[in-house]
Amino acid sequence: MLHRSGATQVFEILNGDTMVTAVDLIGTVPLFESLGAPLQERIEAISEVVTARPDEVLSQQGTMPEHLYVLLDGQVALTSTAADGTTAVVEVLHPIDHFVLASVLTRLPYLMTARAVTRCRLLTIHGNSLLELVEREAPLANALLRSVSRDFRTMVRQVRDLKLRTAAQRLGCYLLARVKDGKAEKADFRLPFDKGLLAARLGCRQENLSRAFASLRAYGVETHGSRVILHDIPRLKALAVPDTMSDPEAL
Repeated sequence: MLHRSGATQVFEILNGDTMVTAVDLIGTVPLFESLGAPLQERIEAISEVVTARPDEVLSQQGTMPEHLYVLLDGQVALTSTAADGTTAVVEVLHPIDHFVLASVLTRLPYLMTARAVTRCRLLTIHGNSLLELVEREAPLANALLRSVSRDFRTMVRQVRDLKLRTAAQRLGCYLLARVKDGKAEKADFRLPFDKGLLAARLGCRQENLSRAFASLRAYGVETHGSRVILHDIPRLKALAVPDTMSDPEAL
């Protein structure tokens, strides 16, 4: 068992037949894939593969950063809590994604709490050691700068959606984003997490999400529990008006 000092969470190092080393993974992580092999090896030396159980706290809002996390398997929810105890879901992460990079780079407390939604496999990278590499390695600094810039653009999109779109439009955009085939006129898929978490992710209450789903029936959206069927994607697009300024995977 791997215990993080000063926190309540507990991780398990993968072992036996399921052992996957950091050496095998660094080159597949989008954040580091552009780096040369020697620099990737130096990052590997300060990294560790761990697992977390569902509902495990990975990082706690208000505490100082110790690690950069890369999500390899599972789902992680990022939440923020106000002074009155009100909590909101800021984002739900899927593989392969990283989190708390800004806190690590600035050496400032976490602004959000990261909690495992499902059993997760993660790569943890020691924060102070990573900063030492950043100070000496321009390619790494550039890679992290690009990543922070993409994160900022994502945040701007979310704020813009909250201000400019209705709950039904935000839900429509979310459902359309789950469709892999850009030319499809119909789709059938399952939501990756429960509707309570989805409501929080979209910035509305669960009852508002239910009303949004109900209003989308007229646009060909059918639901059965976590299953979603889109019968008329063009009509749903006309309502939701998804963002056409999509970003490439890498800047």
